[in-house]
Amino acid sequence: MDIKSVGKNAFAMPLTSPAFPMGPYRFCDREFLIITYRTDMDRLREIVPEPLQVEEPLVHYEFIRMQDSTGFGDYTESGQVIPVSFNGVRGSYTLQMYLDDHPPIAGGRELWGFPKKLAQPTLKVHTDTLIGTLNYGPVRVATGTMGYKHRALDVAVQKDRLAGPNFLLKIIPHVDGNARVCELVRYYLEDIHMKGAWTGPASLELAQHALAPVAELPVLEIVEARHVIADLTLGLGEVVFDYLAQR
Repeated sequence: MDIKSVGKNAFAMPLTSPAFPMGPYRFCDREFLIITYRTDMDRLREIVPEPLQVEEPLVHYEFIRMQDSTGFGDYTESGQVIPVSFNGVRGSYTLQMYLDDHPPIAGGRELWGFPKKLAQPTLKVHTDTLIGTLNYGPVRVATGTMGYKHRALDVAVQKDRLAGPNFLLKIIPHVDGNARVCELVRYYLEDIHMKGAWTGPASLELAQHALAPVAELPVLEIVEARHVIADLTLGLGEVVFDYLAQR
């Protein structure tokens, strides 16, 4: 392959058979169980990178079922998202996510900078309970439960919450091991079509694990729980802060 062809065809690895296709990426019947809990404010401030600001000691623990996603297939993910503000505008910072499908792991990390790792999350209805779990290998590290569709929520309000800005810390190393890219990325969920939103009594249990440290942000109090189903498009991102430029 000549030099011009390499430059023309390269967008992801491997060059001749990329791990994921070019977007856009549309998700149909994407299902969320989001349990918001109160945690240690000092710990949050230690792990959230500036210029993002933490205003409340809250964490959204998410279990997300994606049974129909363009280019990525059928998979589930789970992890922690922290409410933050950037230049006075409220949004969410994704701290860590665990999922069971290679293309969205590769695409998420390479395109946006999603902090994704391979694990075994689930989200299922068992009789009268919506249950989310996360196993890292044979070890259970997270279990979330919510009463199934106990009360309907205002779908317009939940749509606005999904449509807010989201932030990621994208890190790509150079061949010498130093950071070649270290950027704060902002992205949005777009073309959101709500299918329903509900709440109910909820619980969340997190366990210690060396490589899936979700319990480093301890659960002090459950604040709310949401079960949301929507069709949406995962929009591509934009760089809003370059850490290497500050050096």
